[in-house]
Amino acid sequence: MDSMARPVVHTDSLRQELLAVTADLVDRDGPGRVTLRDVAAAARTSTTAVYSLFGGKSQLLTAVVDDGFRSFHDSQVAASPGGLRELGVAYRAWALEHRALYRLMFGGALAAYVDCQPSPEAAADAMEPLMDAVASAQSAGILLPAPVEMVAVAIWGQVHGLVSLELAQVGPPDADWATAYGAALDALARGWAA
Repeated sequence: MDSMARPVVHTDSLRQELLAVTADLVDRDGPGRVTLRDVAAAARTSTTAVYSLFGGKSQLLTAVVDDGFRSFHDSQVAASPGGLRELGVAYRAWALEHRALYRLMFGGALAAYVDCQPSPEAAADAMEPLMDAVASAQSAGILLPAPVEMVAVAIWGQVHGLVSLELAQVGPPDADWATAYGAALDALARGWAA
């Protein structure tokens, strides 16, 4: 009786582990120095599994970034019933919980790795909850009437800048980042108030 080899089935948990491990390795060593062998070893699997799930290094890096944008989007959607302030709070919380991924998504670590760009849909979707919250607040007369995209980009840029400084630990050594961030959110609300 001939027995055929069974195809290896790679689980979603292995896929998620590979994405997380890759984000950590790239954050630590940079995209140019990380190999698929490094990723496989860190996830305790084979390079065959990595190739099977992602195809190659650039596809793996793209998947990491896209997955990060999806996770970030999901956290923003969950916070959106609380309005703009809760979106801001969720932004910082997500970044602090996913430091390596945040730096990979927004820190330019992949800029030198030309073959890897986030998919336009994943990146655009990440901003959708903020755009919706701005439009809703404008409709309710809470925010100044201005182009929604401009207001959303201005708000995103300000919270992003402060979170990026916190993660990089650029500032006074005894900085109270949570208090500074809360004050920045309050200032943003006052600055855009109708």
